[in-house]
Amino acid sequence: MKGHAEKVISRLCLVALCPVTLCLVTLCLVILLGSVPASAWAQAPDSKPDSKPAAQAEKPKSTAAPHSGASDPALLHPATLKAQAPAEYDVKFVTTKGEFVVHVTRAWAPQGADRFYNLVKHHFYDNAAFFRVVPNFVVQFGISANPSVNSAWQHASMKDDPVVQSNKRGTIVFAQTSNPNSRGTQVFINLVDNARLDRMGFAPFGVVEGDGMKVVEMFYDQYGDTSGPDQGKIETQGKPYIDKGWPKLDTIKSATLLTSAPAAASKPASPAKKPQ
Repeated sequence: MKGHAEKVISRLCLVALCPVTLCLVTLCLVILLGSVPASAWAQAPDSKPDSKPAAQAEKPKSTAAPHSGASDPALLHPATLKAQAPAEYDVKFVTTKGEFVVHVTRAWAPQGADRFYNLVKHHFYDNAAFFRVVPNFVVQFGISANPSVNSAWQHASMKDDPVVQSNKRGTIVFAQTSNPNSRGTQVFINLVDNARLDRMGFAPFGVVEGDGMKVVEMFYDQYGDTSGPDQGKIETQGKPYIDKGWPKLDTIKSATLLTSAPAAASKPASPAKKPQ
């Protein structure tokens, strides 16, 4: 009986101790869990794969803001840039391949010469890319590196000029669509004689001087006319879009006026300087 009683007492003690044991186990778990950093528990909801890409997608917007501050504020108001250009003037281009000078003769295309004068005066072309370089045809540029500026000029078209000079090698011309009065800010330089463009209404307003075409002909042209950047995306995304997808394209570091007054005496024979 004594041995049986001891077994019964032992079992009762175990039953009595069970709640205590459970409490101790629970307490240990609480202590252990309390030592785990809260960040480990929040990791799943707070480190979603799409959280960082979303922040990265916003970076182009932030880069456009400081660039906008660097642009001439006048470029955001095309209607105010109506100054008449001198009878003749020069524009110096500093590019990633070197320098060249364009001599503009207003009588060749008054509307185009005036528009180019105002754009250069307010540094529209600074940091712009030569986004379309087609061997044996043209080098095209004239989309601002600043999306805000492009937006402002989207509908700032000008009237057509009659074609009085041929599209010879070295001449600079405003690009246009098949619609009348569709010229805006884009221009191109003829790499060869493109007389067929005369009949299409493309009116040259200036010419690359001296050995400047040696620089123009060095611009990167391996993207051709089919693998280059999308013009619409250049307009809306600006320089970051070019830098990311087409890093080899050459760009304009600066385009500045060298003369701001008529120079009839200093440049009497400019028509004779047309490329041969």
